[in-house]
Amino acid sequence: MSSLLPHGIVLPAAAEAVSLNERYGACSAAELLELAISRLFLGQIALVSSFGTESAVLLALVADIDPATPVIFLDTGQLHEETLAYRDLLIARLGLKDVRNVTPDQAALAREDPEKWLWHDDPDRCCHLRKVAPLEDALRPFAAWITGRKRYQGGSRGRLQAFEADAAGRIKLNPLVSWKPADIMDFLAARDLPQHPLRARNFLSIGCIPCTRAVRQGEDARAGRWPLHAKTECGIHLPPGVSEHAGP
Repeated sequence: MSSLLPHGIVLPAAAEAVSLNERYGACSAAELLELAISRLFLGQIALVSSFGTESAVLLALVADIDPATPVIFLDTGQLHEETLAYRDLLIARLGLKDVRNVTPDQAALAREDPEKWLWHDDPDRCCHLRKVAPLEDALRPFAAWITGRKRYQGGSRGRLQAFEADAAGRIKLNPLVSWKPADIMDFLAARDLPQHPLRARNFLSIGCIPCTRAVRQGEDARAGRWPLHAKTECGIHLPPGVSEHAGP
C-alpha cells in the first residue's frame, strides 16, 4: 500500500517514508498533521489513541484540523475504568466525531484466555489477541495512521522518525516524535486540557490493568509497563520484519 506524493510519484511504503522524512521531517507537529490529514492521505488516515496520559495533545491537534478524523481506540477488556471515563471526557471536550472502539475477537479470547491469565503466562500472545490483531483489522481501510510515540520514551523509540512504514505497507506518522515531557505539560496547560485521572497517582504510561503500575521516582516513564516481564512494546509498533511472539 502506498500513497501519491505531491510531485505525482507513487512509492512503496518504505521508500515513501524516507522521501517524506526528507521533505517534511523538520515540520512542526501541527504542520505534519495538516499535511497528512488534508493533503497526503485525505480520507485515508486514522489516529490510533490509547486515551492515555499524553493522548489529549494529539487528539486536540487532530481535532483542530478535522474532528471527523477517524480515531481508533483499542478496548482490550482489561482497561482501567479511569481510562474509559477519560476517553468519554475527551470525546465530548474536543468534539471528536468518529471514535471507533475496537475490541478483541471474543471467540479467540474464550478459546485462548478463558481465565484471563494469559497476560501472566504469555504476555506477547495476550497483546496479540487483545491489541495487535484487532488493530490490524481496524486499519485495513486506511493507507496511513497516526501515533503519539516520542523519542524521549526510550528503547526502540529513541530512533523514531516522523514517518515510518509499517509491516502491512502503510505509512505511520509520529508527529510528536521530538516532543519532551515539558512540551506535553505546557500544551495541556495552555489548552486547559484535563489530565488522565491516574496521572495523579504517578501512572505515566497506562495500558491494561494487569500490566501497568505506577512509576517510582527516578524511573523511566514506561517503567510501569509489563513490570513482571522483559517486554517493552505490545507489538503494534514493531518494525517491518519483526513480529511479537504470536504463538502457534
